[in-house]
Amino acid sequence: MKIAVTGADGFVGRHLCALLHERGDQPLELLGPRREGHPAGASGAPVDVTDAAAVASALSDSSLDAVIHLAGFSSVGKSHEAPGAAFAVNAVGTVNVLRAVRGKRVLVIGSGEMYGAVAPGTRAAEDHPLRPLSPYAASKVAAEVAALQFHRSYAADVVCVRPFNHLGVGQDPAFAVPTFAAQIAQIKRGRAEPLVRVGNLEPVRDFSHVRDVVEAYRVLVERGRSGEAYNVCSGLGQSIRALLDEMIALAGVQAQVEVDPARVRPVELPSLVGDPSKLMALGWQPHRTAKDALAEVLAVA
Repeated sequence: MKIAVTGADGFVGRHLCALLHERGDQPLELLGPRREGHPAGASGAPVDVTDAAAVASALSDSSLDAVIHLAGFSSVGKSHEAPGAAFAVNAVGTVNVLRAVRGKRVLVIGSGEMYGAVAPGTRAAEDHPLRPLSPYAASKVAAEVAALQFHRSYAADVVCVRPFNHLGVGQDPAFAVPTFAAQIAQIKRGRAEPLVRVGNLEPVRDFSHVRDVVEAYRVLVERGRSGEAYNVCSGLGQSIRALLDEMIALAGVQAQVEVDPARVRPVELPSLVGDPSKLMALGWQPHRTAKDALAEVLAVA
C-alpha cells in the first residue's frame, strides 16, 4: 500500500515509516516544518499542516491508498502555555488533511488524554466520556469531532485512534522517560551526582512500546471500521514512580529522587488506563513490554 505519513520525522513517525518499509508498503514521508532541521536520515517534503494549500499539494498523489495523520502539537505541558498553537496544529491541521484527501482512508491520531481522569482501578473503553483537562487534549477532541463530522456529512473514510502513552528510542528529550534516561546515564558514567530530578511521580499511566503502537496503526489501516474510534494501549496501569524505579534498577545505579517544581504540570490526571479490547478484536496483540522499551532507551542514552 502507498501510505502518506504526516509528521514522518517525529518520534512515532520514524518508527512507523520503518515498519511500513519492512512490510513492503510505500510510505510517502511528510516532514514537520522544524526550523532546527530534521533527524539524520529523514527524507521527504516538509509540510506545515496549518497551511491548507501546502497540505493539499502534499496529498495530491492520486495513487495514495491511505493517510496516517501523525503530525501534531504533542506536549500536554506546553499546551497550557500555548493553547492557540495546540488547536491550530491539532484541530485545524486535521481539518486541512481531511479536506485534502477524498476517497482515501485517513487515520486521525488522537490521544488517551481525551478521556481526562479515569477512576483508579478502571479502564476507559471507547464509549467512556471525553472530558479533556488540557488544551492538548481538548484540541485532540476537536480534531476527532471534525473527523467524525466529515465521515457523517461527506462519507469520509476516517478511523479515529486514541493512543495512550508510548515509549521507545527517539522520543523528544522533554518527555519524562528520556529525561530520566539522560540523568541516569550521566550518573552511571560518574559525570553527575546520584540525583534524579523529576516532576510528579504519582500519576498512573498505560504504557506501550512504540513498536506495538505503530503495528496497531498498520492493522487499523486495513481492518479498522470507518467512523469508529479505537484505543491503542496495553490495558495495564503503572505509576511513573514505578517506571523510574525500573529504569534505575535496569541501569544498576543508586540515586536519590528530588521533585523539581518546574517539572510539575499545572494539571495532572491521577489515573489514565485504557481498554484495548476493541483493537484486539481486530487481531492486534502487543508483543513487547514497557520494560523492553525502557531498556532500549537506556542503552542509547
